[in-house]
Amino acid sequence: MTSREEQIFSQALALPPLERAALVEQLIHSFDVEPSVTEEIEAAWKAEARDRLAAYQRGEIPDYSEEEVFDEINKRFGH
Repeated sequence: MTSREEQIFSQALALPPLERAALVEQLIHSFDVEPSVTEEIEAAWKAEARDRLAAYQRGEIPDYSEEEVFDEINKRFGH
């Protein structure tokens, strides 16, 4: 990485986890992608979400409270 890229990366890492996630999403959407590819990706994510919900409803995936999730994020990433 160039020094400029390293500086931007360091600044991004200093953001809270949710802000970093939002930044990543914005960066991904900034790429010029064919609409058909975007639709394919969206369809794949929708299918994944349906599959995960069904697995949760069958009791195959545990649930966690919001507090537990953010506590774990803060432990892992130190914010």
